[in-house]
Amino acid sequence: MQLNDLKLRHSHVYLGGIRFIHTADWQIGKPFRTFGEREPMLRQARLAAIENIGRLAMVESAQHVLIAGDFYDTESPTQKTLLEPLERMRQFPNVAWHVISGNHDPHRGNGLWDRVQSTSLPPNVHLHLAPESVALGDNAVLLPAPMRRKSEASDLTQWMSDAPTPPGLIRIGLAHGSVTGFDVGGEANNPIAPDRASRAGLDYLALGDWHRTMQINDRTWYAGTPEADRFNSQELGQALIVDIPASGAPPLVTPATTGTYRWLTMTEDLRDTPELEGLENRLRALQDSTTMVLKLSIMGALPISGRAELERRLSGVEASMFHLATDLNALRVRPTTGDLEAIDFGGVLREAADTLKALSEDSNRTGAERLRAEEALIQLFLMTTGNTSMIGTAS
Repeated sequence: MQLNDLKLRHSHVYLGGIRFIHTADWQIGKPFRTFGEREPMLRQARLAAIENIGRLAMVESAQHVLIAGDFYDTESPTQKTLLEPLERMRQFPNVAWHVISGNHDPHRGNGLWDRVQSTSLPPNVHLHLAPESVALGDNAVLLPAPMRRKSEASDLTQWMSDAPTPPGLIRIGLAHGSVTGFDVGGEANNPIAPDRASRAGLDYLALGDWHRTMQINDRTWYAGTPEADRFNSQELGQALIVDIPASGAPPLVTPATTGTYRWLTMTEDLRDTPELEGLENRLRALQDSTTMVLKLSIMGALPISGRAELERRLSGVEASMFHLATDLNALRVRPTTGDLEAIDFGGVLREAADTLKALSEDSNRTGAERLRAEEALIQLFLMTTGNTSMIGTAS
């Protein structure tokens, strides 16, 4: 569901029920140093996602937003970074924002969250820094499990199983950590029992730590991050709209897009120069290219002239995207007779080209040695043919 396409799905929140937004892993202040001059744009996108979540809550008549940890990226943000998300949440006074600490921003004595509390905290922002039950309106109760250390050996959600609440109220857990028994790991050793929701009689367990939207069971979800931030994880940032009609009723969970940049990973296998046109067409057909962060890995083999042609085509594609990281480590060069003749028909240059070709094909050499010979041969080709530019490997 796209934020700008949202329409109010119900004219009111269920009588006796609750609707809220589940989000996590904002990691405000996260650095993106490999992006150079475009780093500030990615950092600002994480702040823009907060406004998107606020608008989503307003459109969906969700009075509460639950943030399941890693609100900040570090325990020592600058004062400006500390205040930026709070001021964006202040813009939505009719939305109650509920925050717990995670492994990136644990609640330590005289630490980050004491700094936050010493600011003019917006009245609609609620910090839950202790495992204590909190009312969410008249129909629900929140059971938070904030983190006090980066790594916990015990399950901080255990207390929810023993926490009494008045009968008939919807029980909602809020925690940060890694559900045990799954292949996809979190960032720290913070175990959470996969059946915690059933053990604790929770109607919903809102989790953070894994940067992808994931359903563990009918009542347990990871929201993912609202702004994607890495390859091979969540492609586009999301938050979850959660409807619980009444205590004991199954939750209805609807993902909604909140992010700006799409992080995509592609692998291509090239075997000859004519295939380059198809590759370029596929890349140009990708939607939203101006906000695309693409990691492109190319394997296979091309003649030297084909490698130069690949450079030309990718240069144009790169200019159309926000960021293109190209990995050519698995792409081999297979010089043709025409490639070698383009360097020289004879003489010293041709002798050097033949030597480098032999080294690149010598199975007795290490992979690194063969790769260096290939790169040297490519450089020789480009210099002798008047093209001194070169595609880099992974960026």
